[in-house]
Amino acid sequence: MIKLIDVHKAFGPKKVLEGFSLEVNEGETMILIGFSGSGKSVAIKHIVGLLEPDRGTVIVDGQEVPVLPRDELYALRSHIGYVFQFAALFDSLSICDNVAMGLRKEGRLPERDIMKRVAEALELVDLPGVESKFPAELSGGMRKRVGIARAIARQPKYILYDEPTTGLDPVTSAIIDQLMIRMREKLGVTSIVVTHDMRSAYTVGSRIAMLFEGKVRQVGTVDEIQQTRDPIVRQFIEGKPDLDTVDAGV
Repeated sequence: MIKLIDVHKAFGPKKVLEGFSLEVNEGETMILIGFSGSGKSVAIKHIVGLLEPDRGTVIVDGQEVPVLPRDELYALRSHIGYVFQFAALFDSLSICDNVAMGLRKEGRLPERDIMKRVAEALELVDLPGVESKFPAELSGGMRKRVGIARAIARQPKYILYDEPTTGLDPVTSAIIDQLMIRMREKLGVTSIVVTHDMRSAYTVGSRIAMLFEGKVRQVGTVDEIQQTRDPIVRQFIEGKPDLDTVDAGV
């Protein structure tokens, strides 16, 4: 289980998280939505210790992330896959080397087993046989799938997806959605998905939480969010402009 408890985070005078609390149960896919700049990516970076809270804490499987010694933090990270918004592949490395990077850094497996893991991960995202290619030879959607393959190659318990469908056409976005569902069903992973894409959120989510003004505004099942009467949540999920702005002619 992942717990973020009363997390506060500011960058200089800008307060981003102001008492953010959220629990993610094992086996579920938690969707984190919110307006641009609301702190969604900031929130999930605390889970892997890329950021430390100014106040509050984060607990993963009973371990308090902000106070873990470096070696224990690295051990925890080996159980958490992270899929970056734009895949974050290294252009100078082959697809094989990109996917194998985390496994080689861990240094636990012989190269033969690493190659097997790479092939299995690429097969799971429907990209068999692309090991020798380079990122520039692949489409945007394929690069996203390689990013997912890199995350699952280490056989994580958790996967964090940061805007996995951003910049993709509807068909490719639907493919990514199906891959996220496949990861949950075939690998049993627990996931957190940061997204603005409500179609994707409704497709893959077990529950949805909205981040607003540094806190969780509402959390619930897909049905509960779709039927919400909260005006802020409804404005977001329906994509409506602020009525006061429209009335003012802005």
